[in-house]
Amino acid sequence: MLIGERLAELRKDKGLTQKELANILFVNFRTYSSYEREECQASDDTKIKIAKYFNVSLDYLLGIIDYPRPIVENAEYIRLPKPLSKKNREHLEQYLKYLVHDDEKS
Repeated sequence: MLIGERLAELRKDKGLTQKELANILFVNFRTYSSYEREECQASDDTKIKIAKYFNVSLDYLLGIIDYPRPIVENAEYIRLPKPLSKKNREHLEQYLKYLVHDDEKS
């Protein structure tokens, strides 16, 4: 599904016209209309406003996923690994050097 189609679908599901949504987002009607026609892209700030207004994630809005995951305050969608301890980092570096050196022999 194209991003413009997704915007139109969200807007229509709320029963809004393009002009009404443009006013809500504080953008010109023609500008919003061009988003749905995919003639231009919204700024990152505007994309965030749209996602918040419709309570969908940016990855849904951008067409990365196909289900409108709602925005949840303080949710952790991506867990980043904890930094390695100095000891573990040194072991990892030694192991990687070993792998590279061993690979060069092949």
